[in-house]
Amino acid sequence: MADRPHGVVNEREIPWAEQQHGERFEVRRKQLGAAAGGEKLGCSLFEMPPGKKGWPFHYHLANEEALYVLAGSGTLRLGDREVPVGAGDYVALPVGAGHAHQLINTGAETLRYLAFSTMIQPDVMVYPDSDKIGVFAGAAPGGPKEARTFGAFLRNEPVDYWDDEV
Repeated sequence: MADRPHGVVNEREIPWAEQQHGERFEVRRKQLGAAAGGEKLGCSLFEMPPGKKGWPFHYHLANEEALYVLAGSGTLRLGDREVPVGAGDYVALPVGAGHAHQLINTGAETLRYLAFSTMIQPDVMVYPDSDKIGVFAGAAPGGPKEARTFGAFLRNEPVDYWDDEV
């Protein structure tokens, strides 16, 4: 669309980025917030096929997230609960272990939703199912990878403060 000011994008102008892992995880995403030049608030449009999960079960220690379901239905793992969600549902996901979450398309059609996130860095993500952590600095998860100064996924195993120091 011609002559649009900075900060205004249409989802049709943004290509899909597809992500898949094994048989269980599959999602496609348009990073609306990044395309519009957002810095402290991210927003992505997601589509997830039936029977798939978008991401592993996780929670953040710095970034708050929210989901808004546009079409389809699914199940939200939220802590130790499973909550049905569908078109029109909004989910607030504050930081911390009590808000561990994972969205699963348990419906018969594509699950289409918006995901919002603060873009605070550094951030630590905790993955309770696999006992991993993700640590990101320089750019928040979902932020520009070229700005990232550190990013790693690690097993949540203790080491001594002085290990390997000379």
